[in-house]
Amino acid sequence: MSEKIQNVLPDLSVVVLCYRSGILAYEFVDELTKLMSERVPNDYELVLVGNYHQGSDDPTPQIVQEISRCSKNIIAVTLPKEGMMGWDMRSGLNAATGMHIAVIDGDKQMPIEDLVRVYEFLKKGQYDLVKTYRITRGDGLWRKTVSFVYNLLFKILFPGLKSKDINSKPKVFTRKAFNKFDLKNDDWFIDAEMMIQARRYHFKIGEIPTHFLGLGGRRPSFVRFPAILQFLKNMFVYRFKETMYRKIKS
Repeated sequence: MSEKIQNVLPDLSVVVLCYRSGILAYEFVDELTKLMSERVPNDYELVLVGNYHQGSDDPTPQIVQEISRCSKNIIAVTLPKEGMMGWDMRSGLNAATGMHIAVIDGDKQMPIEDLVRVYEFLKKGQYDLVKTYRITRGDGLWRKTVSFVYNLLFKILFPGLKSKDINSKPKVFTRKAFNKFDLKNDDWFIDAEMMIQARRYHFKIGEIPTHFLGLGGRRPSFVRFPAILQFLKNMFVYRFKETMYRKIKS
């Protein structure tokens, strides 16, 4: 892992999840850097998370390291994986130094412009956390159905959680909010864990609409049926945890 120390902490750190992005990382970072330079000039950093499975032929770690060497605003996190997406996200969040922190997938399924939109919306409304919700989706019927059921179950199990689309990114939150999080999840449930804890701490949450583009012929989604079963298990486990948390606090 390579890190760059800046004299002044950036206002915005963007954690980009690049797992197995390969050469697509060049294009994504180039577009993101141009956007940030125009809208958040000289006050941002990018944290490129290119963690890898030992023994794999994934070129992503070398690619994000190469990208980071070209800019003082870019940090590369390239560690042998000890978990799935949640572990990757946590490793990136821990490397971020900004007063505000954003998380976005590096596969271009979401419009890159959303990143600045949620960031500006957060600052204007003095929110603790702002995210998108998908009003159109470019993926298949199966994923749409799973997402609908998933979000419906969340509304039932976690009433009062004001979110239309739990997993949608980008998510942007303040440093103060991040310091309250106690994220433990190592798999695909980490977005939900974050929102459950935002509910626990009564964060001021904002959402803005977006159009989900889908992968458009790129690498397939890594979410499979076992991951869906794990989602369901986690929902009930975290429901129990929240019940116990409230009993302790009362």
